[in-house]
Amino acid sequence: MVVVRNIHLKLDVPEDAHSVLDATFEQFQQATQHVADTGWNDDPTQIEDTKNTLHDQTYTEVRAQTSLQASLVQSARNLATNALGNCKDRILKDGKKASKPEFRGSVVVYNGRTITYNDDHVTLATVDDRVTAEFVTPEDEDGTPFAEYWTSEWERKEATLHKRDGTYYLHVAVQKEVKPPDSGNDSTENGVVLGVDLNVDGSLAVTSTGAFLGNADYLNHKRDEYERRRGNLQQTGTRSAHLTIKSIGSRFARWSADYLHRVSKAIVQEVVENDCTAIAFENLTHIRERISNASKFQQWAFRELQRHVEYKAEEYGIEVDMVAPAYTSQRCSHSSCGFTHEDNRNGDAFECLKCGKQLHADYNAARNIGWRLLQHWLKSGAGRATSQLALKSGTVNANGQFRPTALRS
Repeated sequence: MVVVRNIHLKLDVPEDAHSVLDATFEQFQQATQHVADTGWNDDPTQIEDTKNTLHDQTYTEVRAQTSLQASLVQSARNLATNALGNCKDRILKDGKKASKPEFRGSVVVYNGRTITYNDDHVTLATVDDRVTAEFVTPEDEDGTPFAEYWTSEWERKEATLHKRDGTYYLHVAVQKEVKPPDSGNDSTENGVVLGVDLNVDGSLAVTSTGAFLGNADYLNHKRDEYERRRGNLQQTGTRSAHLTIKSIGSRFARWSADYLHRVSKAIVQEVVENDCTAIAFENLTHIRERISNASKFQQWAFRELQRHVEYKAEEYGIEVDMVAPAYTSQRCSHSSCGFTHEDNRNGDAFECLKCGKQLHADYNAARNIGWRLLQHWLKSGAGRATSQLALKSGTVNANGQFRPTALRS
């Protein structure tokens, strides 16, 4: 399975190269629009979105009217063709409206013949000589997409150059071939599940293996600090205050995204270390209903954390699935019990009124979430009768048979 990631890199472009890059943006836009104009038809059945046909109809004219080299002309054609195909599908398949693609702004698409990657810089084809631009990376690269994906394991593919507010950015697609987790022993043959419970306070995520990850209270505290400062600036009402609001909003967005990225990375690392093949979360729709009094920010954080986990889990061939959350915090997760009662839980403490099992409440919920996915697999007849739920001290299968860690191969 091929996994693709996209890295956004800021570029340090020499000032004397700005004009030639800007000319390249302009001519690339001109070429792309010409192809789109040629392929468009008000009758959607007559929209031309075949690359070879549009190449024959536009290539010679575009080469004559621009200074773009052949590979950049082909990239412009491909960009326009994809846009035309999307419009055609939107109208004919989805029954929706679509207008002719209009290409604006500063964008150039590069392929292997028009861009050369190096560890700290790239060279880019232009309408004149090639331009060399260095990457602008954080002083501390640890945990950043650049540190994770700008390695020999990932093959660097197509890139898109953008210019925003006078600054140049490169969006690079990287890819690598990945294999699913090892299934060569009976503990992973039909899947090992990690259950994950998400919380609005305390630890942001708790796993069925007993890992307490992130700090929801700290995340909410940072959000409250931002809201207080924004409110004060809004009362000021000056242009300077408005600009400051935009600035602190961008900083908080970057900080919170990075925080969730780090927690999601820790969740996936827990999966890998415990030889799991799947992650079980509560269904987000039901979570929103259950915590309807919680802030939109908390609901956003849950959604983003799950998205980050899905994104990272794909790299390891790990499945991510959702289960209904009903009673996961009230049910005893001890495999031989399963007694459910609202009085089983008292804050962070869980003590089963029937069997006396005592656990941290969020850990108990995480076990129930993973257990629910196992039961779903068992009932669906998916051939996963020997699937396991990863726990702090071992695994348990869908029939309640426990296997200590020490006995796992």
